[in-house]
Parts: sequence; C-alpha cells; structure tokens
Amino acid sequence: MRKVLVICLAVMFVFALTALAVDDMGKSTTVNGWVTDAKCGSKMASAAGAACAQKCVTAGEKMVVVTDGDSRVLAVDNQDALKGHAGHHVAVTGTVTGDSVHVNGVKML
Repeated sequence: MRKVLVICLAVMFVFALTALAVDDMGKSTTVNGWVTDAKCGSKMASAAGAACAQKCVTAGEKMVVVTDGDSRVLAVDNQDALKGHAGHHVAVTGTVTGDSVHVNGVKML
C-alpha cells in the first residue's frame, strides 16, 4: 500500500513540474536592445553602428536584437516585424525561446 502511495505521489510531482515548465513557455516578454545584423552582432550594437547595420540588412543579412546590459544576441524569427528598424534602439515585445525571439511588437526608445 505504501509503494502505491509513493508512486502516485511521485507521478503527481512530475506532472506538477511539467505543468510549471509549460506555463513559463510562450509568455510574452519585453527586451530592450539594438537591432543590428547577424554578421556584426554585438560589435555594432550602438548608435555609431546604425549605418552599418542598415547597410548589411539591405544587403541581405538577417536582423538580430542585441540586448542591453548583457549584450545577448537574439535571432529574430519573423524578420518582417522589425522591417525599417535596423540600427535602432528598441523595446521588443515577444516570445523569447533559447537564443531567438518571435516579435509581437516593437517600440522605439
């Protein structure tokens, strides 16, 4: 009887942890940073690198967001959402998964 109770408690614990992990996934968050190109990344994440970022994005490089503070480079899943923002300092609202972000909204800072 004890074994059955312990097994049931263990299964319930695993389900509870899984539910908490799934609950955190898909939450929208806001990240402040610079929109630059994947080639230059954090090297050009400033107002001084704006022209370079715009030139590289126009040439076909993918846009990334370099976060303020820790300079984390986030690949942008939906490039069209940041169209026209290369080289800008922005607040990006979206879903961050690993090292990428799916942009839901963008606001100039």
